[in-house]
Amino acid sequence: MAHVTQYFRHSDGVWPLTLVLSYIVAAYVGGWVMMAQPGVILPILGVIACAHGMVIAAYLVHDCAHNAIFKNTAHNTRLGKLLNWITGGSYGTYEDLRYKHMRHHVDNTDPIAFDYRAWLKAHPKTEKLVFALEWCYFPAVDILMHAMLMIAPLTSVGNASQRKRLLGVLLTRAVILVCLAFWSLKAVLLYAIAYTLMLMVLRFFDAYQHNYEIVVNLHDPDASFPYKGNREYEENNTYSNLISRRWPVLNLLILNFCYHNAHHTKPTMPWYKLPALHNELYGSTYTRTVGLKGQIKSYHRNRIAGIYAETYGQVEVPEALREGSAVPVYGLSFLTAF
Repeated sequence: MAHVTQYFRHSDGVWPLTLVLSYIVAAYVGGWVMMAQPGVILPILGVIACAHGMVIAAYLVHDCAHNAIFKNTAHNTRLGKLLNWITGGSYGTYEDLRYKHMRHHVDNTDPIAFDYRAWLKAHPKTEKLVFALEWCYFPAVDILMHAMLMIAPLTSVGNASQRKRLLGVLLTRAVILVCLAFWSLKAVLLYAIAYTLMLMVLRFFDAYQHNYEIVVNLHDPDASFPYKGNREYEENNTYSNLISRRWPVLNLLILNFCYHNAHHTKPTMPWYKLPALHNELYGSTYTRTVGLKGQIKSYHRNRIAGIYAETYGQVEVPEALREGSAVPVYGLSFLTAF
């Protein structure tokens, strides 16, 4: 065991990683098997299992991006790349994903290369469809972002040098899906639902974690950032959107990603140590901890306004969430590298 632990950033990380990887594989593979079964109940359970396996995989990619699992960046990169195939984010490179997310942490802003807001305004028919789908709680914006991820190197948004790689990924994933469809077309169709559920979960918990400015300058080497490295600004515009304060175990449903202030304080702290770090730093009365009820209320009331929102507004966010007036912000998933 000592031989293995030497590779981990934290010596107690072997079993947490073993357990979470086992869960991801069991939920994802088991989900596919259940989705292929006859009847209704098992396929529904399969959709939920597959979706949740992908959610946990996505949040573990986030830990890998911060080198929170292994000491060696290369080891984190290998695991992150593998998990990214499960999340469906493999159309873009892991390196680009990591670069964009590190910019988020260092610059205290949300730099992007593709502004879907401007694109929608330039395509009014698509804009109307997106508004209609979002009104029905369908994550059309995130589907649009994922579609762009699948073609980014073929457009001005992405890197043209990655076109060959992209075509290889598209072909590989297409062949896998065709083979799975021969095995069970039902499972492939239900996988689309599971993937949509994953996007909904990731978006919901991204939507109220920051009140950062969104700027279209991801690839601008001359861009300046007024709050770069400003810890006070970072702390005051970051929120820990817990599923439950009373039963912290429920926060494992999103791999403790909701302990976001603790994460920003120590980004290399792995998921299983975040609750203790949160309690150590803030205790139970921390004013920037927001509850699930307020998030759901605000999301429901302002889901359409969120399409074009770039911040929550000049409001005290915890209070606005309690009142149901905080506007969600879309299109900022760490799985999209632009």
